[in-house]
Amino acid sequence: MTEPEFISAPALVLRSLSRDPDRQAVTAADGTRITAGAYAAAAYRLAHELIARGVGPGTTVALLTGNTPEALGARHAAGVAGARVVNLYDGMSAEVLAEIVTSVDTAVLLVDAERASDAPGLLALVDVPTVLTLGPVPGGAALGADVIAASADLPAEPPTVPIGPADELGIRHTGGTTGIPKGILSLHGPYRRAFDGTFGPVDGRPRFLAASSIAHLAGVLSDLTLHHGGEVILQRSFDPGEVLAAVERERITDLWVLPPLLHRLLDHPAIDRTDLSSLRRVSYGGSVASPTRIKEAIGVFGPILWSGYGMSEAQNIAVLTPEDHDRTGHDGRLPVGRPLPGVRVAVRDADGAELPPGQVGEIEVSSPGLMAGYWKRPDLTAQVLHDGWLNTGDIGYLDADGFLYLTDRRSDKIIVVGGHVHPSEVEDLLLTHPAVAQCAVLGLRDAQQAEHVHAVVVPAAGQQPQLDDLRAFVTTHKGRIYAPEALHLVAEIPLTPVGKPDKQRLRATLAH
Repeated sequence: MTEPEFISAPALVLRSLSRDPDRQAVTAADGTRITAGAYAAAAYRLAHELIARGVGPGTTVALLTGNTPEALGARHAAGVAGARVVNLYDGMSAEVLAEIVTSVDTAVLLVDAERASDAPGLLALVDVPTVLTLGPVPGGAALGADVIAASADLPAEPPTVPIGPADELGIRHTGGTTGIPKGILSLHGPYRRAFDGTFGPVDGRPRFLAASSIAHLAGVLSDLTLHHGGEVILQRSFDPGEVLAAVERERITDLWVLPPLLHRLLDHPAIDRTDLSSLRRVSYGGSVASPTRIKEAIGVFGPILWSGYGMSEAQNIAVLTPEDHDRTGHDGRLPVGRPLPGVRVAVRDADGAELPPGQVGEIEVSSPGLMAGYWKRPDLTAQVLHDGWLNTGDIGYLDADGFLYLTDRRSDKIIVVGGHVHPSEVEDLLLTHPAVAQCAVLGLRDAQQAEHVHAVVVPAAGQQPQLDDLRAFVTTHKGRIYAPEALHLVAEIPLTPVGKPDKQRLRATLAH
């Protein structure tokens, strides 16, 4: 029996757009609307231009881009050209981005108008073989050729580049303990499977508001929206007032938010006078959610909240449907959902034995969506992948009905809006500051369960560290998402019996 032809997700999205060319596909932040046919044609032309410049399987295209149609199109163009795609996240310093660009063997750097101002600082630190701009950008001539203009006369049809399920799709980065964020290598096959299900409202085409970075989950949801006949409405960044205005103006059906952003929506004075009737699904996830605030959100938006639990290393793991939002665990927590079809979740003790329902342990996952490994880090890969199972680093339990609850993380990773922060990275940097003798960095949750970066510092002799100064120092060297939001000066940092900072004791002390 002949195996069916494999069609990659980028190719599938562009094919779906080409088949319905007159529908609206993308609305830019400035209100510019782009039809499906025009979008697909531009992406195909760009793919041909990238291929002519040497892009193909085994090469890396890095995107220094924001929430723009050009960025979306570049992702799809590079994907059908067969390249690995790497997003350079906003909020990271030029030094960190330069390390990423080097580590992933970047062949081509694409820059759009939203991030053009970041390019000179990055390019002063790293030598990229080819730098191109996605349309006219400030200082564009000095950065590189306008690749969209260069592609204008090329064929508006798919390039012939064989791509299989085992070929490399991209590298996504999360926090790392070595100064360079870990690169998570993903393949075409696992990502393609996400497009086989349904998406959006059952009674019409989805209209998805991408109000958070398309370099993260909003980009995945944008792909699903475009494939399933919908329209993506882009916003430059998350502003609660602008989000509410767009929901009403654009008749948005689908919205994705991190819990801290959901809280900002609920607290905005315009929410009570905003027409939210078009919404069919409000999805949240990525960090712990407050049951009280989720109950409030259901009262505001209606029974349309969906919770998702996943990670870049495993894609989607579990989903909590609107019907199951009245469940709570024995500790009052909301479940993160039930494992998706094809996904196995086990809770294990320290010896690896599977625990019965209700008992807390380390969460491991086995699914077709597992990553291929950490880029160029077989040592780190071996620590978390074994026999088809991923150790998530999360702690939790399953109840008797198969619902999964998260109670803690084995690692110190802090989940903030915009990315992940590993405390050791910030600690190592702070210890180079002349006013800091010792330090410990940890995440503390506020009353709404949003996490914040706190720095506990023993001042150097004769010094009096200031929060603004340390924030500026960290922002310069690591990026704004790493900057501490609170500073606690102490005479000494408590230690565990093995001589490590006792962060559990520090959390208990700081919580009072």
